[in-house]
Amino acid sequence: MAQTRGWRPMTAKDLDDVVAIASIGFPDHPEDRNCFASRLSVFPEGCFILDREAGTKGYLITYPWTANSAPVLNRTLAVLPDDVSVLYLHDLALHPDVRGEGWSRSAMDNVLAVATRGGWSGVALVAVNEAVDFWRRHGFEVQQTSAMAAKLASYGADARYMVRRV
Repeated sequence: MAQTRGWRPMTAKDLDDVVAIASIGFPDHPEDRNCFASRLSVFPEGCFILDREAGTKGYLITYPWTANSAPVLNRTLAVLPDDVSVLYLHDLALHPDVRGEGWSRSAMDNVLAVATRGGWSGVALVAVNEAVDFWRRHGFEVQQTSAMAAKLASYGADARYMVRRV
């Protein structure tokens, strides 16, 4: 699998670094090591690490998912749903040391490459931490439905379901 500038495939050895970066990037949405390990296990081709000389500085986790749906926070996945139709961008987290250096653009190159290889026409995510504008700059649009509003309640009041066409 080709990797995009600075990003490499994630391995099980990276999970402690993933948990550490997640605790910085998503303090109000904690997920444990088993949650990340399950995503790596069910779809390793969608998991990446930003490796720099100073160590791991970011991670990216994607996997196939059902459109207009969001996985439950901090729940392990044993298998993917039968009715997958989009690539779900679970997390993109960057250590504060490298934010603003353009790594989200190269991460999105990886996301779009994975989506294209998988034949998915869209990428979906749940924006948290007031990140809607950040994701809009990457081509995502908010899709609000009453069904999704109830599903997003556990993500926080500012959570928005967003989709980008590939």
